[in-house]
Amino acid sequence: MNILEVSHLTKIYGKGENAVKALDDVSFTVEKGEFVAITGPSGSGKSTLLHIIGGVDAPTGGNVTIEGTDIYKLNETKLAIFRRRQIGLIYQFYNLIPVLDVLENMTLPLLLDGQKPDQDYVKELVKTLGLGSRLHHLPNQLSGGQQQRVSIGRALMTHPALVLADEPTGNLDRKNSREIVELLKYSNRRYRQTLIVITHDESIALQADRIINIEDGRITRDEVLRQPSHREYMPEVTP
Repeated sequence: MNILEVSHLTKIYGKGENAVKALDDVSFTVEKGEFVAITGPSGSGKSTLLHIIGGVDAPTGGNVTIEGTDIYKLNETKLAIFRRRQIGLIYQFYNLIPVLDVLENMTLPLLLDGQKPDQDYVKELVKTLGLGSRLHHLPNQLSGGQQQRVSIGRALMTHPALVLADEPTGNLDRKNSREIVELLKYSNRRYRQTLIVITHDESIALQADRIINIEDGRITRDEVLRQPSHREYMPEVTP
C-alpha cells in the first residue's frame, strides 16, 4: 500500500531570468514501512523535495498525497495540524526548544495538539533512545548525539505516517552517527515506520531498502536494494 504519492512535483524559486528550477517534474511513490534514502550532490534539490513532502515548503506545481490526503489542497491551519500529527521531522541541527527539557521537547507535538502522552509509549521510547537519565536536562546540557536522540523521540511521539530526516548524522561523529542510524532503522522495523532519509553518506544510503538519487532537480536513479524487513531488534545504543 502506498503511503506517499509524489506526482509531477515542480519547485521554482525566483522569476524571469533569475528563476531557478529546484525540482523538475518529480514523481514517485513510497510504500508503508519502506526505508528510502534520497541522495544527490549539494544543490540537487533533495532537501527541497523533503521539505515539500513534509509540508514545510509549498510546491510550484504537482501534488503530495499522504495516506490519501493531498496535503497542498488543505488550508494553512489544516496543513499545520496534519503536519504535526502525521509527519515527524528530524533535522541535522536538532531544532530543540532550548528552554524545554528532554521530556518536554519529546512530548511537545502532543501538547501542542492538546493530547495527553501515552506514558507507556513515552517510557518505551525513552528506554530505546537511552535517555532515561537525561529526562530533565536542557538541550545545552546534552551531547550532539543525545540531542539527536531527543529529536528522534519527538518525531516518533505522534506515531506519524512518515518520518523525514534531513542529513540526521551530518553534525555527528562516527560513533554517534552509527547509533543514530541504528535508532532510525529500529523505528522503521519495530513500529513499521515509513522512513525517508536525505544523506550524503553512501554507507547510510546502502542500509536503506531503496535509493532515490536526484540531480538538477530530477530523479536519475530509483533502485530497490531489498524488500522491507520488519523483524524486531534492539539498536546498539550507548546510554
